[in-house]
Amino acid sequence: MSQSTKSQSALPSAPIDEVAAAAGALSREAEVTLVEGSTFCLSDKSGSISGAARGLYYKDTRVLSALELTVDGVLPDILTVVPDQAYSCRFVGRGVRRESEFEATLLIERRRWIGAGLREDITLSNHATQDVRVRLDLRIDADFADIFEIRGIKGRERTITRHSDAGRLELRLENAVDQRSVLITAAGWQTSPDGLTVETTVPARGSWTGTVQVAPGDDDHDQEPTFTDSRPVAESVPALRAAAWNAAAPKITVGHPGLDRALTISRRDLGALRIFDEDHPEDAAVAAGAPWFMTLFGRDSLLTSAMMLPYFGDLALGTLRSLARLQGTTDNPQNEEQPGKILHEIRKGSDPSLSLGGTGVYYGSIDSTPLFVVVVAQALRWGQPIDAVAELMPAVDRAMSWITDYGDRDGDVFLEYERTADHGLDNQGWKDSGDSISFADGRLATGSIALAEVQGYAYAAFRARAELARAFGEDQQPWLDRAADLQRRFHQAFWLPEQGFYAIALDGTKTPVDTATSNIGHCLWSGIVPDDVAGQVVERLMSPGMFTGFGIRTLADDAGRYNPASYHNGSVWPHDTVLVAAGIARYGFRAEAERILAGLLDAADSYGGRLPELLCGFGRDEVPTPVPYPTACSPQAWAAAVPYQLLTTALGLDADLPQRRLTAGPAMAVLGATRVSGLRVGPASLTLVADQDFVEVTGLPFSVTVTSTD
Repeated sequence: MSQSTKSQSALPSAPIDEVAAAAGALSREAEVTLVEGSTFCLSDKSGSISGAARGLYYKDTRVLSALELTVDGVLPDILTVVPDQAYSCRFVGRGVRRESEFEATLLIERRRWIGAGLREDITLSNHATQDVRVRLDLRIDADFADIFEIRGIKGRERTITRHSDAGRLELRLENAVDQRSVLITAAGWQTSPDGLTVETTVPARGSWTGTVQVAPGDDDHDQEPTFTDSRPVAESVPALRAAAWNAAAPKITVGHPGLDRALTISRRDLGALRIFDEDHPEDAAVAAGAPWFMTLFGRDSLLTSAMMLPYFGDLALGTLRSLARLQGTTDNPQNEEQPGKILHEIRKGSDPSLSLGGTGVYYGSIDSTPLFVVVVAQALRWGQPIDAVAELMPAVDRAMSWITDYGDRDGDVFLEYERTADHGLDNQGWKDSGDSISFADGRLATGSIALAEVQGYAYAAFRARAELARAFGEDQQPWLDRAADLQRRFHQAFWLPEQGFYAIALDGTKTPVDTATSNIGHCLWSGIVPDDVAGQVVERLMSPGMFTGFGIRTLADDAGRYNPASYHNGSVWPHDTVLVAAGIARYGFRAEAERILAGLLDAADSYGGRLPELLCGFGRDEVPTPVPYPTACSPQAWAAAVPYQLLTTALGLDADLPQRRLTAGPAMAVLGATRVSGLRVGPASLTLVADQDFVEVTGLPFSVTVTSTD
């Protein structure tokens, strides 16, 4: 912990265009969000943590609910926020004007880093011609609220104690299921009833810096600070991980400046969203997103990994290994665990009873298990080591057994879900709102629900298992036969001939739920749609009632529950839209796919390059710019993966290393001239150069051939 004074000439400064650009990029955000693994921080633009959901969160628990700085008893004026990494930024403000001054001369900079806790360097810069005496007060509090309490679920009463001495304040959660604490230290500061305080003299044309450290603890073990005075920030674990992540990334340049910016932001965000198991630090999995989902999720982590496979294959492998270690082993209706099932989410908050399932690990997901199998096969196709895939095969086979023995609840070959506990999710596909599965007239579907896209995932899982069988010298035909049977039965049961489209689901009476939704685009992505009706499906998805100009609506605008400002009933989710575009391109409708991708790029531009979790579903003819959804998460993992999946689709890029094939094509016009170097396919590092008329791939192993998409 340190504080120092220095001359004005040594003060750090940022180029004015960098500050202006940062201010513009943040102008749409109500909160400033910093992320590092499972830790995240929400503050206002001054850096203050105060009120609402703001706080420093560690292991799904708010360990700081207040960190508010006043200078001479007044909140600083906000000037700007300068982003740095996903886990760090600078807050720049100004003190009040003194009576002897024509205008305020004291600038306040809060440089913040988060890791397993928080470090903040507070620098006062005195631009006056005389020394100034300044008092700083930090109001500090911790409520140790579980993240589900922040989201509105009532938790247990808590007892919190405060212990302090000079420059040191510790708050402890007493008599709780899990013991939690937080230690705040600042050398040279004194404790006050509300937190910490210090008085200092800042020399004329000089500066003063004080450092505050926040270290959370649990189960009587204090966490060591991530960013210490004794080690440069560049040598901290988050900085080293970020540097290694960026160094491993393929070098990508595209003609579209908005996509170029979005790829850079996404790379940074996804690097910060990685989480590491303390017992298996070699495996990086991806958390679903900030602020509410900074933990391992089944479908979110898997779909994100799948979209990133051509660029960061190790992320998929780490996610798969992490999920396999937590694969279901018993039949537990309370948290919906079943043998072979892949989890929905894991939570480590201060009150596990508040989490879905009440145990910290919840398995109420119908799609995570087939997606697990699909991503294992995709990892092999993109050249992940055969030995690493072989280690996952027992988990794959347990997952396949769950699909056939548990997922199909009534023996009709379809995967169905129905909640088995009173505190789980009613809907267990990716649209998991309670009102997300409804008929065209607005009635909610009831009973055991079979979702259309989930049958597509199961179809893809059977075909994936066939690919794995081929790779390991097994008979693949039984799996191919299962896939073909499911495809035939799916079309018979879900096809709505009068609409030329598929029902979103079958309800508990096997009645088709006749609403037009984006889910059917996932059926194209999985390949379950027969070729002879694909054109009708694409036409409906591209109709004005579904395509807004920025993305595909989750629910068509003629449906009874359509609401463009809803979570799942008419909004646009970027990850959903890009998978629809990939599915449309899979069936050869590249012009239609390109229209969708162009709309997504326009949406990304309006958000400064960082796509949110979702946006409102107003048509572009109604509102010419995307309308933000009020509580959308950002950064969100599968939204961050969208620019990479967009690039993959626009290049027609696919790999099948076991069959020694790579597919690529001339770039869609929306990309412009494109170059990707350092693309990893197995042991090879490839360079791909493409424009609208040309594609060239170099660096391939001699036995691999390139097939053009044209």
